[in-house]
Amino acid sequence: MKTTPSLMILIAGPYRSGTGDDPALMEKNLRTLEDAALPLFRAGHIPVIGEWLALPLLREAGCERPGDAAWEEILYPVANRLITRCDGVLRLPGASKGADEDVRLAMELGLQVWFKLEDVPGCGVTIA
Repeated sequence: MKTTPSLMILIAGPYRSGTGDDPALMEKNLRTLEDAALPLFRAGHIPVIGEWLALPLLREAGCERPGDAAWEEILYPVANRLITRCDGVLRLPGASKGADEDVRLAMELGLQVWFKLEDVPGCGVTIA
């Protein structure tokens, strides 16, 4: 029987930061964010990543490169709207202004913030 309440948890960490806008490095960063999703799910939570929602919207909006007008209109606003629907934020390591903003907003909203996967209720594993 499940004893941990199900939480919707935003996974926040570097996506564009430190990549020089190299698509392969951005994809690698997304995979790192996604690595945390399955353990959260298996612990009974609903993991979400802002880019999962933003990337299709960016394609539809005709985004041509990171930082263009469509990017600015969509990427961070998606995370800001999504976080208001979440119960908490898992902040993964690495420099990221966007992820730092997610943490700031979460704290402002009184949401739980975790900096290690194993600290999330029901999670006792670490990200490799």
